[in-house]
Amino acid sequence: MSDTLKSADIQLIQRILPHRYPFLLVDRVTDIDGTSSAVGIKNVTMNEPHFQGHFPGTPIMPGVTIVEAMAQTAAVMVGVAMDLADKDLLIYFMGIDGCKFRRKVVPGDQLRMELTTLRGKPGAKVWKFKGTATVDGDMAAEAEFTAMMDLPQE
Repeated sequence: MSDTLKSADIQLIQRILPHRYPFLLVDRVTDIDGTSSAVGIKNVTMNEPHFQGHFPGTPIMPGVTIVEAMAQTAAVMVGVAMDLADKDLLIYFMGIDGCKFRRKVVPGDQLRMELTTLRGKPGAKVWKFKGTATVDGDMAAEAEFTAMMDLPQE
């Protein structure tokens, strides 16, 4: 770990990611150690639109949105490390491997996503990450995923 871990509040996250409500799925990113690792926080609330239909009377955060939240955490980590705020960064999934879901995530939960970089370095377009998402220390999901970072040419 580096000597100075960084973090990103919601204002900085919005300067890095193109996502907005209802698809901005990370509230804060902490413990950013360059492009090596970071921790994302998502406060799960009942007013999120997917809970209207997934499932009425038994709201459960869809697994695909948990994986997306992990990917957004990874993108913020790279964005902070490479000073990509206000640079119109676009990020695309290329693959998801070894994805497993272990517990329900429901309104009132705080999703903690720990991300590490498996492959990628500044200047690279293709990156691979490993993410785990937990609630109160219990594993909710895990996955490895590959993403392409696309910066507009200046």
